[in-house]
Amino acid sequence: MAISGRAVALALFGAAVVMLSPAPGLTLALVDGLIVILIGVDVALAGAVRSLRFSRSGPTSARLGDQVPLVLGIANDGPRTVRARVRDAWPPSAGARPRTHEVEVPAGERRFVESTLTPTRRGDREPFRITVRSLGPLGLAGRQGRHSCPWRVRVLPPFTSRRHLPAALARLREIEGEVAIRGAGAGSEFDSLRDYVIGDDVRLIDWRGSARRGAVVVRSYRPERDRRVVCVLDTGRTSAGRIGDTPRLDHALDAALLLTSVALRAGDRVSLIAHDSVPRVSLPGSHDHAFLARVSEAMATLEPALVEADHSGIVSTVLRETSRRSLVVLFTELAPAVIEEGLLPALPTLTARHTVVVAALRDPRVDELITGRDDARAVYAAAAAEQTLIRRRELTELLRRRGVEVVDASPGSYAAAVTDTYLTLKSLGRL
Repeated sequence: MAISGRAVALALFGAAVVMLSPAPGLTLALVDGLIVILIGVDVALAGAVRSLRFSRSGPTSARLGDQVPLVLGIANDGPRTVRARVRDAWPPSAGARPRTHEVEVPAGERRFVESTLTPTRRGDREPFRITVRSLGPLGLAGRQGRHSCPWRVRVLPPFTSRRHLPAALARLREIEGEVAIRGAGAGSEFDSLRDYVIGDDVRLIDWRGSARRGAVVVRSYRPERDRRVVCVLDTGRTSAGRIGDTPRLDHALDAALLLTSVALRAGDRVSLIAHDSVPRVSLPGSHDHAFLARVSEAMATLEPALVEADHSGIVSTVLRETSRRSLVVLFTELAPAVIEEGLLPALPTLTARHTVVVAALRDPRVDELITGRDDARAVYAAAAAEQTLIRRRELTELLRRRGVEVVDASPGSYAAAVTDTYLTLKSLGRL
């Protein structure tokens, strides 16, 4: 049984009447009896909570930051009208509004109420339960019960780097020769023969074609299609570190989405691997444009694991998943514990068969600390920041001497820098 605020107000009024009465004892008995009778009648006439049936409709997935409109259907199979307050409980990170609904559902009919989710975290969001408080016609008391109506909204990564997509695709068209500006020797897949012009590389001259035409012609190349790109996400403990309010892993997901989108437009085959101490996600290579949606779905539930990444296991997984030469983009942290102790011992096996890019995210706060000179504390912080940057540069040079391309960029340019590196390698025929 549920008691409403109106019943409490009635009880307080009764108490005031008793206090002013010349015969408080008799008045108290009469008032209490009347209140109990009214509450009992109200409960008896309240619509049955168990007679309600619930259903849901609406989107089952959305990007982080988008609003998700949902509709909750309430059907009354009982013989009485149900006047109720319905609380649809979601986890706080779902951002459900409003939290409660006032509804009146006549017998044998159905009503619909709307709510909006504004999720604040990636992953699956599911409701806990529906609590219904059905009041009687007097509004003094009623019945309360719980229902379950399962639903799931998968919150996908926000893909904020989508704003860089037009510029990346324009560069891709330029590389592929779909616009007027075209590099004659870009790529390594033969395209056509054209007349020689001053400035062309003499190594591109096709002597047999020149003999047939009676004029000097050169071979024109274009970037290869159907190349392999493997996005590898390090989901170990370093991916849990935050840059501003966002975990490093979320920045890596955003950069991987942009790279995947551009590579698919280029006709390349993309695969995704997420790994820490064990594999978390492994999506086989595909050049279908619908693959981007599958990548977003797989990324939605990824969370950092507070364990050291097993780089030997990462390399083994990459070699097992792709046998053809590929571009392997490893999204990880540029730190001594990660690079020197983890990646370098396993690197020769990977670079022998694939082109490797290490994509690291630089914290802009470190650049800010370098300028600090206000007091002793700021000077010490600046010295530590400078030492951090020196160490990152040393690790970058160490990786480049091993034949690895390195991207070390701040959050604002991180996704674009990774994709630009891919396009540069593609234009050079190094995929």
